Amino acid sequence: MDPDFPLWLRTTHLLNFLLMGIVLRSGWEIISSLPRFWWRNDCKPGTEWIKFTRRKVPQEEGVYTSLMDERSASPLLTLPGNKNIGLGRHWHGLGVTLWLLNGLVYVVLLFATGLWRRIVPTSWDVFPDAWESLTIYLGFGVPSIEHFQPYDALQMLTYTGAVFILAPLLILTGIAMAPAVRSRFPWYVELWGGHQGARSLHFIGMVLMSVFILMHIGLVFLVHADYNLPHMVFGVTDTARYAQAFTIALGTIVAAIALWIGLSYLTLADRVRARRVLVALTEPVRILTLGWMKPRMGTQRTYTDRDISEYHWTNGLAPTADESTEWLAHKATGFRDWRLEVGGTPGGETLRLSLDDLRALPKTEYIAVHSCMQGWTATSKWGGVRLENVLDLLGPRPENARYVMVTSHGLAQEMYDHREREPFYAVLSMDMVEEDDTILAYERNDRPLDIHLGAPLRLRVESNHGYKMVKWIRSIEWIEDYADYGDGRGGTREDAALQAFNGRI
Repeated sequence: MDPDFPLWLRTTHLLNFLLMGIVLRSGWEIISSLPRFWWRNDCKPGTEWIKFTRRKVPQEEGVYTSLMDERSASPLLTLPGNKNIGLGRHWHGLGVTLWLLNGLVYVVLLFATGLWRRIVPTSWDVFPDAWESLTIYLGFGVPSIEHFQPYDALQMLTYTGAVFILAPLLILTGIAMAPAVRSRFPWYVELWGGHQGARSLHFIGMVLMSVFILMHIGLVFLVHADYNLPHMVFGVTDTARYAQAFTIALGTIVAAIALWIGLSYLTLADRVRARRVLVALTEPVRILTLGWMKPRMGTQRTYTDRDISEYHWTNGLAPTADESTEWLAHKATGFRDWRLEVGGTPGGETLRLSLDDLRALPKTEYIAVHSCMQGWTATSKWGGVRLENVLDLLGPRPENARYVMVTSHGLAQEMYDHREREPFYAVLSMDMVEEDDTILAYERNDRPLDIHLGAPLRLRVESNHGYKMVKWIRSIEWIEDYADYGDGRGGTREDAALQAFNGRI
């Protein structure tokens, strides 16, 4: 056996290939839900630096939702495909978690065994040698076998860049897009140029990693394959085993592609089951990595009035006559007679609070970045009352109450199984409720809340993505278990888009 190609090295390489396929294909599913990229954090239409759609977004806010921008990708290309961003995000989370664990094992063993010297340059001579190899490749030639010890200089530079620069870039920019991280450490997100800067850099990193993988695999078969393939498959330098190694390597690639596509169709065959399994596998990671992060937008100094967005996307249109004639009637009178229903106590007590009642309570204000799970963002100054303060008006929390359910006057945009639309709602756990920056907002940018953004009252949960932040609120109530409502997954986006109850990432 060649000591440069031990079993652990070949195993982690194979697992990396399989897992990167899951990560990339699920990432493409996420991109298809909002095929636009910005450097600006207000995501103003027309300012994209690249987009993969011909659709035009109106300059007027509130007439075009981000869900209208979603494209359907083939299951042959994305995981799982067919407009399933929720499931795509679950697969992405699982793939990234396993990819990170595999990568950690690889790097630790690489340094523990001393094999890091094969790919990390230790002399400045690597640069002129790499240039020489590059000129040979550009001339459609192949460097002689003496250049490979076991890799030539150009390979060493590319491997070092992929492992120690590109992979960390993808990890660090991915972390920056989590709302829990942004609401706790906004300065970190700003290091990357804000959420959109991190998202764009993440996209660029993905493209570079995809190119690296294609080139890496291609060169294995094109450059001294009689040496490369026995090394990769058997860990030996015996060129007599080239044909056998070639057959196994090619068969492995075909099997991997079949696995990736099979995962798409297996997921689509029973999306609810897939969601249940994927959430069970990924939720412990969310709790461990992000569960302790509490937002502090009310005390942060990173975002100021200068950061307030010129444009604010929305996901969902204001209630229409077939959704809520009640809300339309209140809108016509400037919400003078509108009342927020607060209940859920064992005795059936219900409070009916006007906007003036809410304004009489202690006010909370902060500037925060709103992020949608599709990828767009907007920065606003929100003003309102803490949800916990409103619930306190009912008295002590009921003994059996473990969650708070917030229901909208509006309906879901669409249900995952295309049944009749249902009232939009979100359920919050107690740790979400008790966060200082979980508020019922009645103001945006020092003005009454915009109609298209949830007037007269909307929920803000800064540690979570926007799908938890109900607009056009009708009622709030204590509940014992969210399994008793809707499809039992904890909210309309969880029911209709198969998202996770925990929206921190």
